Amino acid sequence: MGSHLSLHAPVLVIGLGRFGAATAGQLQRQGREVLAVDSDADLVQKWAERVTHTVQINAANVEALRQIGAEEFQVAVVAVGTSIEASVLVTSNLVELGIPQIWAKAMSSTHGKILARIGAHHVIYPEAEAGERIAHLLSGTMLDFIQFDDDFVLAKLYPPRIIRGLPLAKSLVRSKYRVTVVGVKSPGQDFTYATADTVVSNHDLVIVSGRAADVERFASIS
Repeated sequence: MGSHLSLHAPVLVIGLGRFGAATAGQLQRQGREVLAVDSDADLVQKWAERVTHTVQINAANVEALRQIGAEEFQVAVVAVGTSIEASVLVTSNLVELGIPQIWAKAMSSTHGKILARIGAHHVIYPEAEAGERIAHLLSGTMLDFIQFDDDFVLAKLYPPRIIRGLPLAKSLVRSKYRVTVVGVKSPGQDFTYATADTVVSNHDLVIVSGRAADVERFASIS
């Protein structure tokens, strides 16, 4: 199966705790078909209104997964709450069913390594990622912040004074600070991609990319 199909492929979400419910809800808002399952009848009931398909099963049991047709899914998210053992069991069941894309939530790096070793294709650390993002936003220098696995960051911030009023090529942002200004947002205007001639004004916001430490250093220049 080509991965291009997964853009619209139905998603199996296992575990309706905070992370699983948020994932299922967001997928649903994007128009994706979602089947969300949990072993807790109360949680299934709670989300039944908001997610089209919810079923109560124990996904640690591979037969229960077979009964709901789990192997028909191309994409599954293991959002199982607090038990590492349950998360590992569910993930290995999905691997056994041959699901091509398995995303699994990890509570620690050890847990994450186990999930990757048994066959999860993507390991997610929501608590660590949220904590890191909030720490950056609390510092006040960045308005928004996304970090990708390999230390690459995209951040939205007010431009440091040193780059305002000059074309980007002249402010030497890339050679001096090792970051790239990707785009500029002026008040009331659409976001525009930056070029060498773009002049950043006092009222603009900029989107910059680069390694985390470089972007942090750049954002903290007054």
